[in-house]
Amino acid sequence: MSVLICGGAGYIGSHNVRAFAEHGDEVIVVDNLETGHRASLPEGIKFYEGDIRDGELLAKIFTENAIEAVIHFCAYSLVGESVEKPLKYFDNNVGGMISLLEAMEKFGVKRIIFSSSAATYGEPERVPILETDPANPTNPYGESKLIMEKMMNWVSRRYGIKYVSLRYFNVAGAWHDGTIGEAHRCETHLVPLILQVPMGKRESITVYGDDYPTKDGTCIRDYIHVEDLARAHILALEYLRSGGESGIFNLGSGDGYSVMEMINAARKVTGHSIPAVIGKRRAGDPARLVADSTKAKNILHWEPQITRMEDIIATAWKWHSSHPDGYAD
Repeated sequence: MSVLICGGAGYIGSHNVRAFAEHGDEVIVVDNLETGHRASLPEGIKFYEGDIRDGELLAKIFTENAIEAVIHFCAYSLVGESVEKPLKYFDNNVGGMISLLEAMEKFGVKRIIFSSSAATYGEPERVPILETDPANPTNPYGESKLIMEKMMNWVSRRYGIKYVSLRYFNVAGAWHDGTIGEAHRCETHLVPLILQVPMGKRESITVYGDDYPTKDGTCIRDYIHVEDLARAHILALEYLRSGGESGIFNLGSGDGYSVMEMINAARKVTGHSIPAVIGKRRAGDPARLVADSTKAKNILHWEPQITRMEDIIATAWKWHSSHPDGYAD
């Protein structure tokens, strides 16, 4: 039996491919390579290039392989773009989930692990955030993820497809040996943007606001190492294999780091001064977002292993400094 990883050539997906393969699972990947990279996949992985909205492609994959479970990473994820192009996000994200669940129901596949997001919560009423807190997304990206969760819930009730939805907070870092890492064609994540300074790709890093009600005035976020995240997906599948019920789980370290703390950690790791320029606040940026991951720890038996920010950034630096142009070289 095989595990189908949808979007397995992307940043988070490719790390899960390696983790599941090392765990001993037979892995199959489907990715349209719009944002993913074929070079991120290890040799020997069975790969299908295409879009999961293509019903014929999914039928081919499910016919040619004995799929036991699906791990779903296929989604557009740029918050700003989702506001500008909401229909693009609903078409791709929600449309992809419809096609995938249709194929799973048709071919009798009963387990799915879904890559969700803290964006489903919107502006939190309290911090740290619990899974039971209100979900009121403030952008189409978060809304699409919430819709996808609701779809899985209704399909689970009707067809018995069990799901685990993992709501990530901020993912960072790279595979421990530096062979794969974060390589977005349009970079928006803080850690790679900071590291572009010591790499000579930008002169400074912009800090959007230093007047928030936090210890140093900059926004605080909860960071999780990408390998810890991958391990959570393995544990989630083991949970469903053992008869666990469908559910939603937060994934974060439970600790918050400010933007300036991240920059200072990167300075220590790289030995570079990394000049920081204070800019204006970005609309909609909450002062503090931190997860309460107690549920994942108690039920999935998941505990993050790489929690020191210097250690997380060190793995990212190992990747970026050895692959300055991502997978292009």
